[in-house]
This record gives sequence, C-alpha cells and structure tokens, in this order.
Amino acid sequence: MDRIVARYYEVKQRMKELEQELAELRDSILSHCEERQITVLELERHKVKVIHQARREYDENKLYEALPDLELWRLLSKPDTAKIAGLLKLNVIAEDKIKHTYRLKEIALLQVDKR
Repeated sequence: MDRIVARYYEVKQRMKELEQELAELRDSILSHCEERQITVLELERHKVKVIHQARREYDENKLYEALPDLELWRLLSKPDTAKIAGLLKLNVIAEDKIKHTYRLKEIALLQVDKR
C-alpha cells in the first residue's frame, strides 16, 4: 500500500505541474490571439478557436435584497450561478426581479483541435 500511496502522491504532484504548464500555455495562446485580434487560428496541424462568453457574477447583498424569501435562500445558500440559472429556467425566480444583482463577466474559452 505504501508504494500505491507514494505513486498517488507522485502523480498528484505531476498533475499540479501539468495544470500549471497548461494554464501558462493557455494564457500564451490567448495573448497571441488577443494581440492580433483574432478568434480563429489555423496552423499546420492544429486549429485554435477563442470563444467569448459572458458569465454572471452576482452581488450577494443585492441578490438578498431582491429575494428576501428565506426559503429561496435555503435553496441558494450562496450565489451559485448554476442553481440560479436553474431557478430562472423553472420560473421560480423572475429575471426582472434579479437583473440588477449581477454583472456580466467576459471570459475566453480556448478550443484546440487536431487536424
């Protein structure tokens, strides 16, 4: 078991290193595309797409004021975008009631495909 745990630790450490390298490479690719103001990059063996999305970031205080019902807060417990989106979809919450409680945050998704 000691060998398995040691290997687990090694793999976990390597995973952290790979995730850090992946983040650095991603930032580099996004910077390259942003500098050239491009969203599609066709290379010899790969195609890169930068997809921009707007995500909501809720202000907890404003949301609480807009939704003072404690039963709703028990469902939410904290501003969870996925839960709020679900409640909006089910019409438990009206969009116009909370439209002032969040701001849209632009994020860039990176998609790299092999040709």
